[in-house]
Amino acid sequence: MSEVLGSTLLAIKRGIDEGLNLGAQLFVARDGQTIFDDGFGNAHPGTAMTRDSINLWWSSVKPIAAVAIAQLKERGKLTYDDPVAKHIREFAHNEKNYISVRQLLTHTAGIRAWPIGLELSAPWDQIITKLCAMKIEPRWEPGERAGYHGRTAWFLLAEIIRRIDGRTYDRYAREEIFLPLGMNDSWLSMPADKYQQYVATNLLSVMCERAKPDVPCELPTQEEAALLHPGGSGRGPIRELGRFYEMMRNRGALGDARVLNPGTAIDLVKPHRVGMFDQTFKYEMDWGLGFILNSKRDPMMPYGYGTYASARTFGHSGSKSSCAFCDPDHQLVVAWVCNGMPEESKHQARQRAINEAIYEDLNLAS
Repeated sequence: MSEVLGSTLLAIKRGIDEGLNLGAQLFVARDGQTIFDDGFGNAHPGTAMTRDSINLWWSSVKPIAAVAIAQLKERGKLTYDDPVAKHIREFAHNEKNYISVRQLLTHTAGIRAWPIGLELSAPWDQIITKLCAMKIEPRWEPGERAGYHGRTAWFLLAEIIRRIDGRTYDRYAREEIFLPLGMNDSWLSMPADKYQQYVATNLLSVMCERAKPDVPCELPTQEEAALLHPGGSGRGPIRELGRFYEMMRNRGALGDARVLNPGTAIDLVKPHRVGMFDQTFKYEMDWGLGFILNSKRDPMMPYGYGTYASARTFGHSGSKSSCAFCDPDHQLVVAWVCNGMPEESKHQARQRAINEAIYEDLNLAS
């Protein structure tokens, strides 16, 4: 089907030719039918990127936690307006007792800064203790200001899930979301045996920091692949993230698997944060619960979906590398990842070029 997406493939290959990334994966489906699912270039030097290669998704994995929280809501274990401290009692320290689960999901809690000196590889309980000791940012009333929380909020959401359910977040997501959806090679924390299997079969991909050429471009170590970073450690073939969005397109179900009730799935991608200036991205952005919305159809929105995506489009992107979304008005699901992270401006141009080319190739540009 490569002839159907000619302009899209050229846009992706242009990035490879310009040295922005070694390779890429693309998944496109419409009306539940796969249009394209393949790789380009190299997963790492000397090894071709295939449809089965295991790529790092970065923050494109964030909506998984939103769905996990929504499942617990369906089961009567929490509400979106619960104080976080109802489930993590020590989070109430430093006057954070009224920050809600909803405010974590909409990036309005006012606890963006990662604690100084705290390594992502630190013991889980130590990370949670440090986050619970944080203070709200100065002049920030939770719910009244907005700013993307890259790490903090998702560690707290993962801890809420652990305290309610008993399973660690990576295990919960694997058993309750990934496996039911057929995302069999998707992981938030990769087990040692799977890591060794993927290395032996040349399926692991690099993620190169092109904006920092002095940083070596190497495959993740076993320890790095096992590290749980709830808002950024998702890995898998990009088509499997596409399956997640097929579930959302189908209002909570994929095949025989129902992950969410229809009303719950719809509610996640309704506007929950509207018209607020994002203090991190320095741009006005609308959000659902854990999803970036395209309400304003603004093609210049950071990590957006391009000129042609409908106002009901929802999704999420990963830092300078990936994008996944559903456009329900066109019954379109898109997921792609490039294994190189260039300067922000170059990536934003690449993201717009790829997303807009998909619509143009499918005669959806209007």
